[in-house]
Amino acid sequence: MSPDEIEGAVTAGLPQAVEDLKRLVAIPSVAFPGHPEEPVHAAAAATEELLRSAGLPHVRQIPVEGSFPAVYAEAPAPPGAPTVLLYAHYDVQPAGDPALWRTPAFEPTEIDGAIYGRGAADDKSGVISHVAALRAFRGNFPVGVKVIVEGQEEYAGERLEAFVERNPELLRADAIVVADTGNPAVGDPAVTTSLRGMGAFTVEVRALKESLHSGSFGGAAPDALAALIRMLATLHDDHGDIRVPGLPRGAFLGSGPSEEEFRATAGVLDGVSLVGSGTLADRLWASYAITVTGLDVPTVSGAINAVQALARARVTVRVPPAGDPKTTVDAVVDYLRQVAPWGVEVNVGDYVLGSGYLADSGGAARAALNRAMERAFGRPPRDVGAGGSIPLVSTLVKQFPAASILLFGAEDDDASIHAPNERVNIEELRRTAVAEALFLQEYGSAAF
Repeated sequence: MSPDEIEGAVTAGLPQAVEDLKRLVAIPSVAFPGHPEEPVHAAAAATEELLRSAGLPHVRQIPVEGSFPAVYAEAPAPPGAPTVLLYAHYDVQPAGDPALWRTPAFEPTEIDGAIYGRGAADDKSGVISHVAALRAFRGNFPVGVKVIVEGQEEYAGERLEAFVERNPELLRADAIVVADTGNPAVGDPAVTTSLRGMGAFTVEVRALKESLHSGSFGGAAPDALAALIRMLATLHDDHGDIRVPGLPRGAFLGSGPSEEEFRATAGVLDGVSLVGSGTLADRLWASYAITVTGLDVPTVSGAINAVQALARARVTVRVPPAGDPKTTVDAVVDYLRQVAPWGVEVNVGDYVLGSGYLADSGGAARAALNRAMERAFGRPPRDVGAGGSIPLVSTLVKQFPAASILLFGAEDDDASIHAPNERVNIEELRRTAVAEALFLQEYGSAAF
């Protein structure tokens, strides 16, 4: 097929792709403990159906130990052609507070050329971009195709890592497309070449056998909540730089956003300063970051006059691509133990670890992707980093060191992933699918 024919086929199929995305977003596939499991299985079944509709001859659900099923599909390579593995995930983050959504989280709504709903971007847009790109070939693919769509990336992606390590031949490929990132802005093509790793843990502070009346005991009884607040506050200095020894600031070689762009994207309030030092690219993509993502303490509405016996916090650490998540988490935990006041009891558990990634920007696959994205977007892509983590990527690097791993997708920085009012721009979805289809054609004809 010619590039014009490929782009025309993807564009002609866009209305169907949009409807498919809406149906997928309407399924509340939250794979977190405490959420219903049936919708997650329903999303797996819908994904299986979508991959069949893309012309793939072999599609099935595969059990993943301790997790929800992955959906796997494949088509054999034409003689002499390479094989490309396509990755996405069908599970989504919880919706959070419904009051913060302008439209219901699981009622996909089209407004001004965008689809709003939880998972519309992260990462059901990845599922649909694969499907829309593959449909353009009507089952006559220029490369071998393998697809893996997992069902618990947002909560426990490391479980698919173990599956990959046990089944390497199932996923072996010459190039791997990870459709779980995006461009800095709509229409600004980029390939993500750097991912921070991550670690997370829960820290629990105990000070009393049970909570006590603050009038009778306050002023002498140690307060677990006050102790935890003091501990967490020591993690950063007054500028927002990390105080934990052994976690230095890194440097990113490419260009990052301007402060004005970042403030607008992040919604930083007027008069509120950014935190940390170094360039924004350094801070966002090449340095450590520590965030308190949750607290188990009495709510304001349910507060009583009591000195707290127990308080807990969830702490997430982002780790530069070359850093070691376990060593980093150990350093943060050791530091919290050292700064704990009044001899309070400190317990730590529920660890999650994921390694980072730094890409090689050369090779036939990246060259083919550059040509494909330039045609789809009207200009060549640039290299960017991502502060988030994709647990599977480091495992793919270890298992398939000769494969080219390419990270791009339809999740632009204004897509509000993991936040209220998540959305995907429909034209960005089209261009991403066009770029992927063109890449498959280019790589199939030029790589081998």
